[in-house]
Amino acid sequence: MMLPVARQISDAIPVLRSGGLILRAPRLSDFDAWVGFYASPRSAFEGGRKSRAEAWSHWAADVALWTLKGYGPFGVEDAATGRHLGEVGIYHGETYPGPELGWFVTPEAEGKGVAFAAAQAVLAWVRASFDWPHITSIIEPENARSIALGLRLGGVIDPTLPGIDPTDVVIRHDLRRASA
Repeated sequence: MMLPVARQISDAIPVLRSGGLILRAPRLSDFDAWVGFYASPRSAFEGGRKSRAEAWSHWAADVALWTLKGYGPFGVEDAATGRHLGEVGIYHGETYPGPELGWFVTPEAEGKGVAFAAAQAVLAWVRASFDWPHITSIIEPENARSIALGLRLGGVIDPTLPGIDPTDVVIRHDLRRASA
């Protein structure tokens, strides 16, 4: 059962729709997907494997961005089935140089355009909601699939922008132009 304050926060987070996807407030039930992700080799580009407690700290900090900064990750679900497919949104950890567009999808959703469609919806929401000239995606150089997705979204690699680590690939998504 969700406590009243948690319900108020959840209700204040926008709901976005993109094709057959619903982007909505993160739910506690979404956390198990993070546990699975951080227990698998897929976590190699996100700091490596983590225990359940470490995964909780990471996930809870991301979700808290909604109350702290007014943006954060959206839970992504299949509109037809309600199945949780991942998370896409704006991340801004303490060591981040600024807000970052990021994504994570479950293994079942990989390669099916889920991250692309959800990220397009988030970019449109950011354009309409914030007066930012751009947002970045900060990606480890070995993560070729995420780099390809960032470029497919219309971003460009910008070596003049800072990442979290010196070797990061930083993709700039211009927000002052019309969405693609």
